[in-house]
Amino acid sequence: MDVCRVWVKLDRAFVLQESFTPVPSQTSRGVSSQRRIRLFLDFNVLTGGIVSPWGLDKAALSLCAARLCRLVLAEVVRDEVEENLLLHAERLSALDADELIDHYRRLIKLTGPEIVPYPATGLVESSRHLIRHAADVPVLLSAMASKPDWLLTHTTKHFTQAVANRTGLRIATPAEFFRTLSSLLR
Repeated sequence: MDVCRVWVKLDRAFVLQESFTPVPSQTSRGVSSQRRIRLFLDFNVLTGGIVSPWGLDKAALSLCAARLCRLVLAEVVRDEVEENLLLHAERLSALDADELIDHYRRLIKLTGPEIVPYPATGLVESSRHLIRHAADVPVLLSAMASKPDWLLTHTTKHFTQAVANRTGLRIATPAEFFRTLSSLLR
């Protein structure tokens, strides 16, 4: 199957033809009455978890797929991930590209992510002062709107402690998140 048939280009963003139904934010219901930790993943953590055979990015996705944590997925992040997956898939054989796309689809189905819409253009423009890199403003605003327990990213040059202090977000790398999680289990 040709990768181009799997993806459709819509206004400079690539979106899977097979869509999924957004799941509204809500407390998890199940065996435990405790709510799940809500993880807002930046595109680099989400992409890394999808394309890497192992690692902490994949471990964070596994927590979400097992529904131990709740994936908070911003539309702006989703679009960047899908564009990056398309670029990655172009370098793979047709069979491997199909498998990559299938893994992404399955991840979305397993996690049942909480979808965060794009922030308004005017808000993006007026919030430019919040973070050093202009391209990160929509991601930051999406995280602020969703109020996750953690924002996981590898872009710590942009998503700094000063940004965390200004926004009230708990920003960390996956390694920092797992160190904290591990300390709670001791």
